[in-house]
Amino acid sequence: MAQCDGDKEKPQILEQKLVAESRLFKIEQLDLQFSNGEKRTYERMKGGGRGAVMVVACPEPDSFYLIREYCAGTHDYQLGFPKGLIDPGETVVEAANRELQEEIGFKAARLIPLKTVALAPGYFSATMHIVLALDLTASSLPGDEPEPLELVIGQWQQQFELLAQSDFTEARSIAALFLARDYLDKHQDVFK
Repeated sequence: MAQCDGDKEKPQILEQKLVAESRLFKIEQLDLQFSNGEKRTYERMKGGGRGAVMVVACPEPDSFYLIREYCAGTHDYQLGFPKGLIDPGETVVEAANRELQEEIGFKAARLIPLKTVALAPGYFSATMHIVLALDLTASSLPGDEPEPLELVIGQWQQQFELLAQSDFTEARSIAALFLARDYLDKHQDVFK
C-alpha cells in the first residue's frame, strides 16, 4: 500500500482571512504558495478546533445502537450513530460518554478510540473521533436536542441491509460501522 510522504513540504500561507461567518460556520480564505512557486487561493470551512465524537455503542455482541434524528443539511431524518462536539476541557473518551448519556441514555465502562476521520479535508478542517463503547449501563444527562431522538437497535448480522436503507447515508456513520465491525472481528474476546 502506498504511504504518504510525511516530510513533503506544505504550502506557505501568505495570507489567511475570515471571509464569511454565521452563528455556526466560519469560512476562511487562504492565499498559498507551493514549493514549486505556484500560488493559489483556497477557501475552507474552519472548525472550532475541538473536534467531535461518534460512538458505536454495543449493548451485547450481536447489536449496536443507532439514533434517528433530523438533519437540516438534507432536510430529512437520518439514521446514524450518536455524535456531538467535544466540549472545552473534555477528552475524546469523556465526550463520547457524555454524548451517549445525552442521546441514548447509557454510559459505557469501556470506551475504545478506533480512528479519527475527516470529512472532505480539502474544504473542512473539522475531525471526528470514532469510539467503540462497551459495558453499557443506564444513565442519562440532559441534551440539547430540540426533540427526543429515536433509539434504533441495529444487528451486526444485518449490517449490509442497513447500508441499503435510504435513511442511512452519512459517510462517517458508514465508516464507523465498518471500523467497529473490523475491531470486533479482530478482538472477539472483548465481550468476555
